[in-house]
Amino acid sequence: MTRLIIIGTAAAIFAVAGVALVTSRAMQPQPDPGLLTSAAHAADAGAPIYFKDPDGKPFYSLTPRKTADGRDYRPVRASEDISFDDPDDAPETMTAEAKSDRRIKFYRNPMGLPDTSPVPKKDQMGMDYIPVYDDEDADDGSIKLSPGKIQRSGVKSEPAELRRIRTLVRAPGTIQLDERRISVVAMRAESFVQKVADVTTGSRVAKGQPLMEIYSAAVSSAAAEYLATITSKTTAGIEPYGRGSRQRLVNLDVPEPVITEMEKNRSVPITIPWSSPRDGIVLQRNAVEGMRAQPGDVLFRIADISHVWATVDVAERDLGNIAVGQSVRLRARSYPGREFTGLIGVIYPQLNKETRTARVRIELANADLALLPDMYVDVEIDTGTAVPVLSVAESALLDTGSRQAVLVDKGLGRFEPREVKPGRRGDGYVEIRDGLAEGDSVVTSANFLIDAESNLKAALKGFAEPGTMQDGGKAMGAKP
Repeated sequence: MTRLIIIGTAAAIFAVAGVALVTSRAMQPQPDPGLLTSAAHAADAGAPIYFKDPDGKPFYSLTPRKTADGRDYRPVRASEDISFDDPDDAPETMTAEAKSDRRIKFYRNPMGLPDTSPVPKKDQMGMDYIPVYDDEDADDGSIKLSPGKIQRSGVKSEPAELRRIRTLVRAPGTIQLDERRISVVAMRAESFVQKVADVTTGSRVAKGQPLMEIYSAAVSSAAAEYLATITSKTTAGIEPYGRGSRQRLVNLDVPEPVITEMEKNRSVPITIPWSSPRDGIVLQRNAVEGMRAQPGDVLFRIADISHVWATVDVAERDLGNIAVGQSVRLRARSYPGREFTGLIGVIYPQLNKETRTARVRIELANADLALLPDMYVDVEIDTGTAVPVLSVAESALLDTGSRQAVLVDKGLGRFEPREVKPGRRGDGYVEIRDGLAEGDSVVTSANFLIDAESNLKAALKGFAEPGTMQDGGKAMGAKP
């Protein structure tokens, strides 16, 4: 009986306490649901989503672990994780209407690995696979990039325009004498040098300037015969006789002024003055007073350097761009800042098999005699196009060796690869002979990044072709 009384009393006490507790909770203010949600999000942000190597090495784990030397992996929270996807690409930001209009074709690995899935999934680090929609996986060969990727990659485009491609072929060369402006003074009969003028090697002489005085028995005999013919009463009036005798003097290379003087004075000089046959510089002087000169001996060698040649060695690959008559600019190392101009006169028909170069002759005026034989010069040959041609920046060309292509900017983030046929290059531009039209906008910067993105999407598309992955099948690299 006593035990029943005790149990009843305890039940009454607990009942009163429960009513008081309920009443007390009812009277307390209820917390805001928004605050509870924020707290939940804060808790989620503070919880580690994965763990990574403390030294920054590419080692990750979903659970806490230690390195080989006993150090803990560093936790990475949601707020610290970095996403490289654009916000407009995330499926959470899409509205319900947009989601219903766009059909998801497959999901691709968020880290760019060749791993796709027909259904949503996560990778080993807990990252969601990225959906690929039908309109993003076009079959026209083009690639679409978001504005964020275009801005981060530094993509720049410019239209194809008509320009004159200025291509310069540079080559070293040397100044040479014009072979057509070299003369030698040699006797045609045995002679003796009686006197030599004050002319030495390197002296500049004018045409008709005396060089030396010679005595020649053959010349004196011919001169006496000529005077006898033109002064004889029998033959003086007969022109053929006099003409024949005079021609004999001409054949002995007697200067014309000497013959004229003999006709005027009617006397044969003992020594005959010999003069320079042209304007120029004395390259060689072999005449010495009192010497005996045999027929053909060169006594003086004189060259006119008012016009000279420049011979340059042009590389074999540039021969197709040069032609006779093209304008040439030269710079002599002896005259910094000064330019000389000339024209290509001859392209020699031989190729040096050791250097793989061809010799080109350039003719140029040298009125002030500044250019001297064997002087080094640097030559620039303008082989550019005579008329403007369609061209783009050289950086826009993607050259694989066997094929050349450019990326055409179609607008709205879409780029189309297009094969082209390039031509001449120069001044940072390349001629496009086929594949583009004037005004087409082509990518000139970051085109290799776009090309890499295109190759990646093409590979992902190949993994997602029908028949390679069935619904419910395992994606490449996916966990069983």
